[in-house]
Amino acid sequence: MNWRIIRALVSKDYSLFFRNRFYSIVTVLGIVFYIAVYFWMPKSVDESLSIGFYTPVPFPTIEQADEEGLEIHFADSQEELKDAVIEGDYIAGIAFPADMKETLMAGGKPKVTAYFTSDVPLEYKDAIELLIKELIYERTGQELDIAVKEEILGPDMLGMQIPPRDRIRPMLAVLLLIFETFGLASLVTEEVERRTIQALLVTPVSITGFFISKGITGVSLAFIQAVLFMGVTGGMNNQPLIIITTLFLGAVMVTGIGFIIAALSKDFMSVLAWGMVTLIPMFIPSFGVMFPGAVTGWIKYIPSYYLIDTVHRVANFGAGWSDIWTNLLVVVILDLVFIWIGIMLLRRKTR
Repeated sequence: MNWRIIRALVSKDYSLFFRNRFYSIVTVLGIVFYIAVYFWMPKSVDESLSIGFYTPVPFPTIEQADEEGLEIHFADSQEELKDAVIEGDYIAGIAFPADMKETLMAGGKPKVTAYFTSDVPLEYKDAIELLIKELIYERTGQELDIAVKEEILGPDMLGMQIPPRDRIRPMLAVLLLIFETFGLASLVTEEVERRTIQALLVTPVSITGFFISKGITGVSLAFIQAVLFMGVTGGMNNQPLIIITTLFLGAVMVTGIGFIIAALSKDFMSVLAWGMVTLIPMFIPSFGVMFPGAVTGWIKYIPSYYLIDTVHRVANFGAGWSDIWTNLLVVVILDLVFIWIGIMLLRRKTR
């Protein structure tokens, strides 16, 4: 394998890529825009507590509990209360049983259900339980043994609360990777349609060398941008080696997807069309990070889930190799599958 020729092909690809004003401008402005969006997002969490209540019977004590830093809201049903908690309207939801008065009079232990979002800090849960007992005390005039049942809506992410901009960071990093499928696919499509590949293969360039050069171009373009973004926004503060490895594997994945799009496309517009078909589903798993509990387990069938989940858990929770090795294994397998499919389709198209 002649690495000098491959180096020349990569240099040519970079030159062609940045000669395209659309991709060169979008590439530069894109990373600047993503960094600006990150720093524009709030870097802290609102400390005011917004709590929802469902009370089948009147509970005037609750209405009087509204004070500075505590916002009281009422839901018409238990399902409405749960939906509001999932959507992030309330930090917690408290549902009192309809037979609470009768249970208290009979000397029983009323069961109060407290709904929490998946990222509520442990101290918030303790405060909510204390609030419930205080409300019962004010209602009855005596301390009672109340059974508080906690229910987590969405996956429990270690009980930590993450600022909005740190939630959006994994999505932006992976979005930078995914967007490069457009550039690489457009570059390869242009060479295929103009039959530049056939002309190159007449020279000492082999088909293997051609794919290696395109792979290096695609991986490096996506990888460098994502690493730069994560570095500037502080995403490398925890386990930088894992972050770099994940972004590299992600760059390989989008390069394989770029090959597939190029094989299916005939011109710039078809690249955009197929690119959007790819981009939209790959973006969906980010909602699971930004809005815990908003999506269910089916998002694990989307390849980008394993990238976003890994970057999120490592950058925001300090997860180690033992925590995310299964994610990386899945990404490696997907990389091999996408690269193989892309190369096979392009080989068939160039015959």
